[in-house]
Amino acid sequence: MGRHWALALSATLAIVATAKSAEIDLAAAIEAVQRVGHLGAGNASAQQSWPVLAAAAPDQLPQLLEALDDSNPLAANYLRAAVDAICERTLAKGEKLPADALEQFTLDTSHVPRARRLAYEWLAKVDPTAGDRLIPGMLNDPSVEFRRDAVARLLDAAGKETDAEKLKPIYRQALSGARDLDQVQTIAGKLKDLGEEVDLSRHFGFLFAWRVIGPFDNVGGKGFATAYPPEQAIDYDAEYPGKANLVRWQEHVTVDPIGAVDFNTILAKEKGVAAYAVAEFQSEEGQDVEFRWGTMNATKLWLNGALLAEHEVYHSGEDLDQYIAQGHLKPGKNVILVKVCQNEQTENWADSWKVSIRVCDETGTAILSADRPEKSPTQSVEPKPANL
Repeated sequence: MGRHWALALSATLAIVATAKSAEIDLAAAIEAVQRVGHLGAGNASAQQSWPVLAAAAPDQLPQLLEALDDSNPLAANYLRAAVDAICERTLAKGEKLPADALEQFTLDTSHVPRARRLAYEWLAKVDPTAGDRLIPGMLNDPSVEFRRDAVARLLDAAGKETDAEKLKPIYRQALSGARDLDQVQTIAGKLKDLGEEVDLSRHFGFLFAWRVIGPFDNVGGKGFATAYPPEQAIDYDAEYPGKANLVRWQEHVTVDPIGAVDFNTILAKEKGVAAYAVAEFQSEEGQDVEFRWGTMNATKLWLNGALLAEHEVYHSGEDLDQYIAQGHLKPGKNVILVKVCQNEQTENWADSWKVSIRVCDETGTAILSADRPEKSPTQSVEPKPANL
């Protein structure tokens, strides 16, 4: 009896040791992959370690998915490929994926969206009910991609609804979760048909009340690096030498539904020029925010005198959230300054000299100034193209 017990214990310890060794190997391989960086840094080690990741057992998928939380985009590519390899191999052998673990991971909002999405994609392949069970509850999910799916399902439901009285609540519910411009504009158009206006500017958190000054000289692009007086201090009573004449601050309130500040209209259509716009934002508390803006022009953005971002790019597109910068609002008044430079291209499509800026959280949910009026000074909610 003692001998059999000893043999059983020895076998158990061997299995545990093997499992622990596999866990250590997997952890070491994950760490090696996470060290990969730009310009080939760490690639050799990552390539050697990847087969260890790809050979992991299906029940180790959560460990690989969790590693995505702390991985840069290059490392994430290795990890995603390993997850795909494990799942494909498992299904090809006629074995099952750990559906319960994948669902639990999908629903755990503490993980990064890309990891949760990957878990969901494989869950949906083996569980056809996953979409119907999970997506409707993700209307306010931290993942914008899951939100979009939830909104799309509500729009599909609205398209099948024959009772007009039930349409408004469905569209309002969809709007509460919608963060993508195309979906929001679709919902706004539907609600307008039903007699209800949607305040797009407020929904997205666009800044609309500005003070503007310019034009300053940007011939040959020299104005982008030139620190004109507004970069040194904001004095609304001052006037400065501009490109051709003295310039002074003027108030401007944009009525554009998506917040466009058009300098061609405010200052006059010119080339080789730079202008500044200032907005004040009242925050009830200290908070981290994102500034998102779209423009055809080169821009610099400051918050309370600190430079957050600069992009010396001209006429390469002007999508809604073309540029994103993180900043921290202090309690009380915050000063947002943007510099917008127009170059000297003469093509008609290069005439645009404007910017549209919004304040939001990482999901694109609007963060509004405490003194913002209930209704924005917008004049239309007509659907527009998905750019400025």
